[in-house]
Amino acid sequence: MTAMNRRSFLKSAGALAVPLAAAQAQGAKFRISLAEWSIHKAIRAHSLSNLDFPEIAHRNGIVGLEFVNQLWEAPLQDYLERLKQNIARYNCKAVLIMCDGEGAMGHSDPAARKKAAENHYKWADYAAELGCHSIRCNMHPDKQPVTPAEIDAYIGYCADSFTRLCEYGKSHGLNVIIENHGGASSDPDVVVRLMKMVNLPNFGTLPDFGNFPKTIDRYEAVRKLMPYAKGVSFKCFDFDSTDHDTVIDMDKMMKIVLDSGYHNWVGIEYEGERQTEFEGIAAGKRYLDKLLAA
Repeated sequence: MTAMNRRSFLKSAGALAVPLAAAQAQGAKFRISLAEWSIHKAIRAHSLSNLDFPEIAHRNGIVGLEFVNQLWEAPLQDYLERLKQNIARYNCKAVLIMCDGEGAMGHSDPAARKKAAENHYKWADYAAELGCHSIRCNMHPDKQPVTPAEIDAYIGYCADSFTRLCEYGKSHGLNVIIENHGGASSDPDVVVRLMKMVNLPNFGTLPDFGNFPKTIDRYEAVRKLMPYAKGVSFKCFDFDSTDHDTVIDMDKMMKIVLDSGYHNWVGIEYEGERQTEFEGIAAGKRYLDKLLAA
């Protein structure tokens, strides 16, 4: 993409923007962040890059940045310096890095899960350098557990690898947080059992509103995960003319979040198809702004 075309794309991406001052004056209910996955189509189409993410957030009046490691270019030191400069230029705040593809933390083989934990160390280093509070990890197994005995063993495997990773994160002042992200990790009872087994202050959850099977009540599941939450993923799919999501009852979901006593970052993660990525981000921001003003 030429520099002129990229500038045109960024201009169109910010056409629905709101003033940054609106984000800075949010008050104490919660703070709004943006999950980079919301613009993964544009990044994968090479219309934008990870280095543009702070500008996109800024144009939408959003301060917090939730990075996705899959969407980074090679994170050499010069690259990190450029990213830090862009974060500062657009008055943003790095919140977390979502880490995928670094191995199965719930693997039954001790060597495999040790390697998976150590594969995350570099992302903890990058997150600390950017000033994030957390890295988000997955608790994927090598084979999905089904029976109670298999689930018990799987939770033990995860406890082993996440304890190791939390110890490394502690040296950087970082949290390690789990997102409900498919398989057994989308069963809140399994995740809560893991939280209790590891029982470390820098270990927690990132409840995602959308990543539950139809057999699980998503509202009750989020309620169970919120006591351990160190982040919240405002997964949204389709907005009506009043900026309410037609898939998830956000009034009900956000009441659960706030009633839990959580008052930190709420990350907009738009995954819809009918609206563009930028329309979905803007609608989610308008909804959350209304909630903050209520």
